[in-house]
Amino acid sequence: MTDILYKYFPDLSDEQRKKFDALFELYRFWNEQINVISRKDSELLYERHILHSLGIAKVMTFKPGTKVLDVGTGGGFPGIPLAILFPESDFTLVDSIGKKIKVVNEVSTALGLKNVLAYHKRAEELDEKFHFVVSRAVTEFPAFYRWVKNKFLKDNFNDLPNGILYLKGGDLKEEFGPFYERAKFHELKNYFTEEFFETKKVVYYKM
Repeated sequence: MTDILYKYFPDLSDEQRKKFDALFELYRFWNEQINVISRKDSELLYERHILHSLGIAKVMTFKPGTKVLDVGTGGGFPGIPLAILFPESDFTLVDSIGKKIKVVNEVSTALGLKNVLAYHKRAEELDEKFHFVVSRAVTEFPAFYRWVKNKFLKDNFNDLPNGILYLKGGDLKEEFGPFYERAKFHELKNYFTEEFFETKKVVYYKM
């Protein structure tokens, strides 16, 4: 099942492959205890959750020392796949639902991820600041922007200036409203050939 990842990310280290390989059984086990992924999607974990999360990596390569906040992470997406891919960047995952953060912590511990912290909190309650904020369609963009607009560090050292990387699908012009002109929309169908990605995008918004 992990072949779909290796097709698009052929240069993964043995350690990264081992961690990605372990995700299916980990999520299958925890999904039976606490439903964090819809049942119909659990067999498609690598395509619809892990590869989708890694769509951000086709747009942005986080440099060592980058601090990334994943808002509304659910069971750990996109934060955990990105943390495996970028082991020298630091990922903080937050969700307002405590049982989902329990799954994140259990999966992260089982994988031995040293670059992941997870909190049962809303983004607004965090005191820290970050270089990038990532998320997977937790709400409409104007509301999301209000949650995170004060969460950014001033120092820029990545190839893109600090900002938001947002996974979203469909026609976004109406939803983004006044934010539309400043946002950059990257079509995931340009990177991944599976039908699931036909309408999916990574939206970059510079802060």
